[in-house]
Amino acid sequence: MKIAVLPGDGIGIEIVEEAIRVLGALDLSFETETALVGGAAYEAHGHPLPDATLKLAKEADAVLFGAVGDWKYDKLERSLRPEQAILGLRKNLGLFANFRPAICYEELVDASSLKPELIAGLDILIIRELTGDIYFGQPRGRRSAPDGHFPGAEEAFDTMRYSRPEIERIAHVAFQAARKRSKRVTSVDKANVLETFQFWKDVVTDVATEYPDVELDHMYVDNAAMQLVRAPKKFDVVVTGNMFGDILSDEAAMLTGSIGMLPSASLNASNQGLYEPSHGSAPDIAGKGIANPLATILSAAMMLRFSLNQPEAADRIESAVKHVLAQGLRTADIWSSGSKKVGTREMGDAVVAALSLSTIKKTTTG
Repeated sequence: MKIAVLPGDGIGIEIVEEAIRVLGALDLSFETETALVGGAAYEAHGHPLPDATLKLAKEADAVLFGAVGDWKYDKLERSLRPEQAILGLRKNLGLFANFRPAICYEELVDASSLKPELIAGLDILIIRELTGDIYFGQPRGRRSAPDGHFPGAEEAFDTMRYSRPEIERIAHVAFQAARKRSKRVTSVDKANVLETFQFWKDVVTDVATEYPDVELDHMYVDNAAMQLVRAPKKFDVVVTGNMFGDILSDEAAMLTGSIGMLPSASLNASNQGLYEPSHGSAPDIAGKGIANPLATILSAAMMLRFSLNQPEAADRIESAVKHVLAQGLRTADIWSSGSKKVGTREMGDAVVAALSLSTIKKTTTG
């Protein structure tokens, strides 16, 4: 099992280190190779996604990714900004399906900004189409406006577009995922305004006929954003486009208490995947040893499950995280009165220790 390790920038370096330590505590054999990406790669090689890094990612069974970006790169031309690395990886690896589970652990109910009764037992899976939509649509750019309210004025434009095959394949992913859960899919669109998303709605409805055992409902994105904070447990599997999914999954993350708890997996048709926390590089706290590594550790668990065919090991990591939370250990982002505040390294130590404990229990009972 070959894993490409791309820590990136900011806290990415710290949190990936803890995930690698957790993987090393398992009784599995991995080949890992680390490479630069994002701002760190730009500094060393003049590009956020060097050819050698892309080659490594393509050859690996899975990619464990930290985070990229820093405010000091904001004035670079767009093609050289650190964030282009993740877009390039998604495009070149064909990572079209993004899984973002939003789970509220029992121990973190009080960490959410919502009332406990609204989020206790929350378990949502947001499936975001990742390689189409306005993020990749062409044409795009700046120009002198040929028409509109201010002809001749400078304007910027992006193109929102989806093809039928793109929508069909992400819809199949959503319906198949729902069959393993509560057999409910909510497709989020803006069909009342956007032609692209009327087409999305029509295609998802067509695909739904192949899954008569799965209930499908449609919801406008503005209503979905409202319902996520009004009655989040009404959702099970949510499928939507690239831009809407980007926004809604971050909103859902805060239902769980912190985006520092939200893992993600981005998969292609062969289940090769890129695994990363849903948060960013947080340069303001980088190097302070206070970042929450749990989203990255849980992303590593998803990697074991989806790309490396090691579901039992994935279960062990997830159980270890629950054990640590039950012990009352909290990084600053999820800390509350009565719990013990720990740093990045201490949280990693605790998960590793919990894994060792589970191994002892398994040996004793086995």
